[in-house]
Amino acid sequence: MRSSRFSDEQIISMIKEQESGISTAEVCRKHGISNASFYKYKSKFGGMDVSDARKLKALEDENAKLKKLLAEQMLDNAMLRDVKFKKVVTPAARRQTVAHLCKTHGMSQRRVCAVLQVDRSSVRYTSIRSDDTHLRKAIKKVAAERRRFGYRRIHVMLERQGFCVNQKKLRRLYREEKLQVRKRGGRKRALGTRRPIVLPQRTNERWSLDFVSDAFTDGGRFRVLAVVDDFSRDCLALVADTSLSGLRMTRELDAIVKRRGEPHTIVSDNGTEMTSMAVLKWCQETGVEWHYIAPGKPMQNGFVESFNGSFRDECLNETLFSSLPQACQQITDWKEDYNRERPHSSLGNITPIEFAMKMALEKQAA
Repeated sequence: MRSSRFSDEQIISMIKEQESGISTAEVCRKHGISNASFYKYKSKFGGMDVSDARKLKALEDENAKLKKLLAEQMLDNAMLRDVKFKKVVTPAARRQTVAHLCKTHGMSQRRVCAVLQVDRSSVRYTSIRSDDTHLRKAIKKVAAERRRFGYRRIHVMLERQGFCVNQKKLRRLYREEKLQVRKRGGRKRALGTRRPIVLPQRTNERWSLDFVSDAFTDGGRFRVLAVVDDFSRDCLALVADTSLSGLRMTRELDAIVKRRGEPHTIVSDNGTEMTSMAVLKWCQETGVEWHYIAPGKPMQNGFVESFNGSFRDECLNETLFSSLPQACQQITDWKEDYNRERPHSSLGNITPIEFAMKMALEKQAA
């Protein structure tokens, strides 16, 4: 609004002149104003002294300041409500939030930083770090091929490809690419004292057996017999079929024994196949000791239980099986990958085959 060219005191003196008997036209001609302007002044300042006008001016200025403060506070509250449900923790998130508020509300960067209590130097910072394009592509490629691998196993796979990268940096890139593995719903576990299981000291000292079940796309079910060497963590067999009897299990064990030799002990649960007459007869003929775990204590057979978890997480839950031949082929391919390519954390991130070869070389050297 354009301010008047007359002060409040001058306007009041004009009104006093008109009230003293001088005509309105004469007052307007003397001061160079129109009749409309004079009556506008009179409607505002009529009956007031100079001191009253000064008080009115002070009140108007104070009112204007209060309105400005209220408007600024309302705008600050609007900006805070805009970011109320956003998690603004990292410097990158702060920079994005400040840029968003500046663009949305038309405010200066200084004002927005003051409202959010953010240091402007951190907002204006420009990173000089390389974007690691090739490394990011390699990480995403491995994560796409092995969807259930975390950053530790991806780190091992990248080292095999020749990438020399710190694990902390890889974890940062892994999280920035949003590749975190979602944890599937767990099951309740029994509480109690956990004693460490006695570890075997050589290959074929102890094998572990267990069954895993899954379903085809048409709703039919099938089972998989898993046989694991507890020392080398080598998967000796993954036999898939719609029905696996005790007799079929002994035939598969004979095939493994023919290829690797007899184990000293086999550990399993108390399932009907494991306690069948065919299994008891096989143990008597071969002389292999068969150890049954206590009922309701699956961790007494922890090696194969751990293997079953990886097998289900990385293979069964990741694949849709439409037929038994397809399931057998997919499961066989995964078994070969598990034994020859997949790093095993408990073996120092080497494969079971590499671990077995390493132990054999150490035994020869000794």
